[in-house]
Amino acid sequence: MTHDIILGIDLGTTNSEVAAIVGDEVQVLAVDGEQIVPSVVGLTPDNRVLVGTPARNQYPLYPDRTVKSVKRLMGSAERIVLGRHSYSPPEISALILHSLKTRAETVLDRSVSRAVITVPAYFSDAQRQATRDAGRIAGLEVVRILNEPTAAALAYGADRRGDRTILIYDLGGGTLDVSLVQVQDEITEVIASHGNNHLGGDDFDRRLLDWVHDRFIGAGGPDLRSDPRAMSRLLYAAEEAKKRLSFEPYTHIREAHLAERNGIPVHLDVEIARADYEGLIRHLLDTTLDSVYQALSDAGKRPDQIDEVLLVGGASRTPLVAQLLEDRTGLVPHQDLQPELCVAFGAGVLAARQAGHNIDRVLVDISPYSFGPSHLGVLNGRPHEHCYHPIIRRNTPLPVSRTDSYHTLVDGQTDWQVSIYQGDDPDALNNILVGHFCIEGLSQVPAGNEMLCRMELDLDGILKVTAIEKRTGLARHITIEGATTAMSAEEIDRARQRMRELLAQDRVDTAESSFDGAQDRLEQEETPPEEPGTADDHTHRELRQQVFAAGRLLERSQRLLEKMTPEDRQEALGLHREIEEALRTQTWPQLQTATAQLTDLLFYVEEA
Repeated sequence: MTHDIILGIDLGTTNSEVAAIVGDEVQVLAVDGEQIVPSVVGLTPDNRVLVGTPARNQYPLYPDRTVKSVKRLMGSAERIVLGRHSYSPPEISALILHSLKTRAETVLDRSVSRAVITVPAYFSDAQRQATRDAGRIAGLEVVRILNEPTAAALAYGADRRGDRTILIYDLGGGTLDVSLVQVQDEITEVIASHGNNHLGGDDFDRRLLDWVHDRFIGAGGPDLRSDPRAMSRLLYAAEEAKKRLSFEPYTHIREAHLAERNGIPVHLDVEIARADYEGLIRHLLDTTLDSVYQALSDAGKRPDQIDEVLLVGGASRTPLVAQLLEDRTGLVPHQDLQPELCVAFGAGVLAARQAGHNIDRVLVDISPYSFGPSHLGVLNGRPHEHCYHPIIRRNTPLPVSRTDSYHTLVDGQTDWQVSIYQGDDPDALNNILVGHFCIEGLSQVPAGNEMLCRMELDLDGILKVTAIEKRTGLARHITIEGATTAMSAEEIDRARQRMRELLAQDRVDTAESSFDGAQDRLEQEETPPEEPGTADDHTHRELRQQVFAAGRLLERSQRLLEKMTPEDRQEALGLHREIEEALRTQTWPQLQTATAQLTDLLFYVEEA
């Protein structure tokens, strides 16, 4: 029997995705490996429409011809100026939906005309109607407007797990939605919801933008607030830095030739720590907890009556989000699916069921185990040299890369023995040792020399661990094959028994030890735009491809700057300036030459 295909669409503030059933599985559809489509619409100077990544790449050059975060305007009478005309929010959203529809038809090799589209649970009737209107404008029959928390619950398979009460914390690019979802048999119902349709990752970007701008001025740069193009470049760089800080404890924000002072180019090069970034947004995250408390109150629930906490939305990747929610609820939030994709997954599940397909679950490759290094710390109130805190947590989608920071313990420490364990026990010795190595030749400096431990786990279960001395870049690494290979039943039983014994011993120690005894032990152990070309041999299509490729090349090069030698970095930044100048002045031969040179440079950097 041939079933109809209905699309599942997450029309997001920052990014959008489309899902559909392919074979027997629901998939978030990808074109050229790209599943996420930036919710950005642009108009080139010669009035061609750009949607998604090309529009986002154009934003730093033409912010006045590019529209972002239109979802925040849905349901309003506000008009959006683009080029010589103004448009309603549904019209701009329809361009994004049409792009998603076209993407789906390309992947599925058939026409589609029906869709399930998600919205925040607290969206008003006007906002929901505007979403339906956008669908109709895009040539889609909207068969269902689906609440985003319900979609997330479907994606996680909550409707197949029995009766449960689930807190869904959805923090996207522009909206916050906190919902209590009750799952009973085959019914998934939102019983309470609270949120803010003007709070999300965009606001975090603005806080980081202000911080970077202040540092730029403090370092001798001019005030850029009167230069929209420079500010858009700075905002783009801040957005990318925010994403990296979800996985790295530090990142650099670099922009070459951002401005000029007295005819001399001024560059931006600043480092920010995750802790500093989280400090900038802490008060915003605290306000999201007000929505958590309000949703619980409206549902008549206490935190201890919640069975699960699910994280949704790209901004929920910020580690402080999970920490705050765990502190308030006592539950470790689930992030088993990519938070940017799970709403689209859920919409795809419902869409497939609406079309008559029998969908039981959504499959995703995840890490079945947690991994991390042992370190000296405090366990149960006592110093312990084998404390354990995982860097990669079990159920994290693969592939994954995470980094955490540690510090040397004694003055003049010249080496660090890195032992990697698999498991979840806070005592590393109760977990499984999977590998160890030593980084030697550290700087002879006082205790507190910062070390970074980066862990990368791929789809094949290959774990790569790198230890880096932050101040010098000195690094050593180990590759562990088959890190996610299943444990035997005997190993599992032994690990469980060790945990039971440990918990029992902890209770005995707590009852028998005194404060003085703990103090004694502490003392003992303390030690682009698509422009028409000027050369006859360039077609419009070739120019579009060149501009798009140049934007991708610049993004790739920015990610590799930290890996480069000082000489390569200087050459790369010079080529960045040449490419940006060529794009600005539409000098296509210069663009072709500079991109070719940068491509060659990156080849050697990546091979190193």
